[in-house]
Amino acid sequence: MTSLLDRICFIISPAAGPVDVERYVLGPARRSLDAGIRWVQYRDKYESRKNIYSTALRLRELTRQFSACLIINDHADIALAVEADGVHLGQDDLPLKEARKLLPDKIIGISTHNKEEAVEAEKGGADYIGFGPIFPTTTKDAGAPKGPDTVIGIKNAVGLPIIAIGGINAGNAASVFNAGAYGIAVSSGIAQGNIEENVRKLLAAAERT
Repeated sequence: MTSLLDRICFIISPAAGPVDVERYVLGPARRSLDAGIRWVQYRDKYESRKNIYSTALRLRELTRQFSACLIINDHADIALAVEADGVHLGQDDLPLKEARKLLPDKIIGISTHNKEEAVEAEKGGADYIGFGPIFPTTTKDAGAPKGPDTVIGIKNAVGLPIIAIGGINAGNAASVFNAGAYGIAVSSGIAQGNIEENVRKLLAAAERT
């Protein structure tokens, strides 16, 4: 299952309020896929579950055109309904054990913020862990930045792929890869500015490390 995971995950995370799905979700996803991204994670903290399902269904159709991985944030049932490749869960979401009952053959990632949570995720059967925040970020309130060197300790503690997250962009991605992260999850570092150029630089950083 984890063979589907690319080294760069584009987290599409719309802001609050009525959202133009084509402009803020499908458009950026399409441009990133055209540029070489092969892993999209859809995270929406504001829309109704009905609208999240509708958008996720359209993202599933789009990612299939590129043979790309689609992970749905938070909602295991929606991931199942749209035939996504898996779900990503936070520490306060549906317990991993219960999510595995719904998605026995799908990818399940778990957000972690310290070694203890990472070890627990591995024991519970997660396929990968998200770890961070590595750098300051305004996309999500997940505590103080930990710096790329903390990835080393997490890698020594678990055998799962580590996907670093939090304030990562083309300028600092190499330091995260060099610290031992399998991959990186990027939101504004791709979406803000020129998407194609951002993706090109991130892919280059991954190839160099």
